[in-house]
Amino acid sequence: MIQIRKITAAETYPLRHAILRQNEPIEKCVYPFDNDDSTLHFGLFEDTSLIGVISVFKTKKDLFADDKQFQIRGMAVVENQQKKGYGAALVQHAISYLQKEKNFLIWFNARIIALGFYEKLGFGKIGDEFEIVPIGMHYVMCKRFSNYS
Repeated sequence: MIQIRKITAAETYPLRHAILRQNEPIEKCVYPFDNDDSTLHFGLFEDTSLIGVISVFKTKKDLFADDKQFQIRGMAVVENQQKKGYGAALVQHAISYLQKEKNFLIWFNARIIALGFYEKLGFGKIGDEFEIVPIGMHYVMCKRFSNYS
């Protein structure tokens, strides 16, 4: 049985490390503002096994004029569980959780290999590709939610 629920920042670190930063020290998986009251962390569980994580930060990027902005970071699904809709379920769960916020924007830095995944969910690229060393090339992606309910 699959279940998505709130988890702590520390619970995201092993998956962030294994999927997103395996060639770096695990300390690189601790993000600024991970433990802020406004930060949300969700885990996707298959029975008792954590197989996916997503974090949502209330933060502003100067690129956007929107008052209410949220950044997705640390989105990861265990490799042998990818392409089963679990990543999409995590993103949709985060969006649903934010639905009380009217007229908001979600943005993030997407790895090139994940562009198609996010485009299928309705997110669009903004600007040119850029490099985050040592991870690789990225695009800023975003989606606005107006009077979402």
